[in-house]
Amino acid sequence: MSNAVGQGAANPGASPPASSGYAAKPSSRAQAGAIEQCGAIQITNLDFFYGETQALRGVTLKAPAKRATALIGPSGCGKSTLLRVLNRMYDMYPNERATGEVEMDGCDILGPDVDLNLLRWRIGMVFQEPTPFPMSIYDNVAFGPRFLENLSEGEMDERVQETLLRAALWNEVKDRLSEQANSISIGQQQRLCIARALAARPEVILLDEPTSALDPLSSLKIEMLIADLKQNVTILIVTHNMEQARRCADEVAFFYLGEMVESGPTAQMFEAPLRERTRNYFAGKFG
Repeated sequence: MSNAVGQGAANPGASPPASSGYAAKPSSRAQAGAIEQCGAIQITNLDFFYGETQALRGVTLKAPAKRATALIGPSGCGKSTLLRVLNRMYDMYPNERATGEVEMDGCDILGPDVDLNLLRWRIGMVFQEPTPFPMSIYDNVAFGPRFLENLSEGEMDERVQETLLRAALWNEVKDRLSEQANSISIGQQQRLCIARALAARPEVILLDEPTSALDPLSSLKIEMLIADLKQNVTILIVTHNMEQARRCADEVAFFYLGEMVESGPTAQMFEAPLRERTRNYFAGKFG
C-alpha cells in the first residue's frame, strides 16, 4: 500500500482499533513512546535481517527535521529496507528483525511498547507504484483522519481540500472527488497517495522511488511537491536518479552492500565526496 497503516493498510474498510485512542493525542502518543516535535531521525548501529540474511550492517545516519534526505546507491544495497525499518513495516512479516537504535525526536521507535498504528501514520510511506485504495478520491484522502480523529463533515471537507491543495492536486480533481481513485492518471494517483499520507499530518514521509514509474512531467510535479513539503515535513527519498537527488535533497547518504558508506550535505557529496567508493559510484564505475 502506498501508505502503510498497520491494520488499516491490510483492510482499508476496517474500523480503528479501540486501543488507538487518537482522540486523546498527548496520552496516546506518550503511550506510543513518542512526543510531539518535528520529525528528526537518528539511526545508530542499525542491523536488519530477513531471516538469516543480513540486509543492513551497522547503519548510523541522521535525517534532520524538515529537510529532504536522499538515499542513493545500487539496487539491493539496503535503501528501501531502511525505509521499511523506519515505519516498522517489517513487523508485518515473520522472521524479519532489526537491532540497534532508531529514534524520532529522541524517542525510541523500535521499542516493544510503540503503538504501530500511530507510528505508521506519523511516518507515512509512499512506494514506487501508486496504489490508491479501491474507493473514491475523497475517501482516499479522508481515510487517515477518519481512522485517527473525530472530525465533523465540514471539518473533513476542509481537511480533504487543504491536503489536495498541498499535494498540488486540488485543481485537477476538485470536480471528481466522488470518482474512483483509479480513474485518474498514474501521476495523479501518486500525488493522491502522497495526499493520503499528508492528511494524517505526519512528521515524516518516506518516498521509495516515487517517480520511477512516472513520465517526466509527472516526475517534475512530484519534485516540486517535495520542495514545498520539506518546509514542514521531514522527507527521506530513495532514488536512482542522481540529478533528482541533487535537485531535491538537502542531505545525501550513499549505501553499498547494506552499509551506509558516507553521508553529508548534497553539494559536498556530489562535488567532494570523502570516500573512494562514493567517488567511483558517482563516476559511473559501478551501479
